Amino acid sequence: MSGGIRMSVGILEATLRRDRYIVAAALLLITALAWVYLLQLAADMDMPGMDAADMAAMMTPRAWVPADFGFVLVMWIVMMVGMMTPSAAPMILLYARVARQAISQGRSFAATGWFTAGYLLAWAGFSLAATVLQWQLERLTLLSPMMTSTSNRFNGMVLIAIGVYQWTPWKYACLAACQAPLSFIQRHGGFRPQASASLWLGLLHGAYCVACCWALMALLFVGGVMNVLWIAAIAVLVLLEKTAPVGRLVPRLIGFACVVAGTWLVVYA
Repeated sequence: MSGGIRMSVGILEATLRRDRYIVAAALLLITALAWVYLLQLAADMDMPGMDAADMAAMMTPRAWVPADFGFVLVMWIVMMVGMMTPSAAPMILLYARVARQAISQGRSFAATGWFTAGYLLAWAGFSLAATVLQWQLERLTLLSPMMTSTSNRFNGMVLIAIGVYQWTPWKYACLAACQAPLSFIQRHGGFRPQASASLWLGLLHGAYCVACCWALMALLFVGGVMNVLWIAAIAVLVLLEKTAPVGRLVPRLIGFACVVAGTWLVVYA
């Protein structure tokens, strides 16, 4: 009997490992595709062979049409997928493990994709807000059509606002939810088998993540929305905030650096 139990446990563990690899590979593929899109888009915008007249035409502000809004919205959504999927991976893998254990016990459970879709839906909402903000900044000529800032004073004010938020209780409350995903799940009713409940749980977790990281994403308006190195640096900062075993040190250091840099830009630039 004990041998049969050990065999069943061994089969379950092997299945869980296999599922973990499959989910991790899917997340890696999603992230890689998003980054391929961003790199291609950045390369298309660079266009080193462009002459001065073409460059001047591209730099001239113009009113957005619906196609422009749609293009920028898709760009932001793909960017958020590429930046945030790695930091969400531990939570998604945890969900996948619980789902497989439930299924192995004969209980129904929503697929991991529902939870992941809810999480990414929250970031799609942020992307919509970022697109509207970018549109308005271009109308105010604070952002060029090439998606780069045109005002050092504006940059400084944004950096100061980011730095201040990094020290607020709201930042740390939301960061705590991202750093301890299992506790977050337990506080919000635990894992539930229905697809709608799984989608809602992912959406709720994503909303906390947006509230935690929106200020770091605002750095894109300072360093260039399509500056690939800047995008990668922010993604690394987000990952460090969520995974580094130093509590509040990382966000506080980021906040301090932003306030210092922003003050210098406002006063001296």
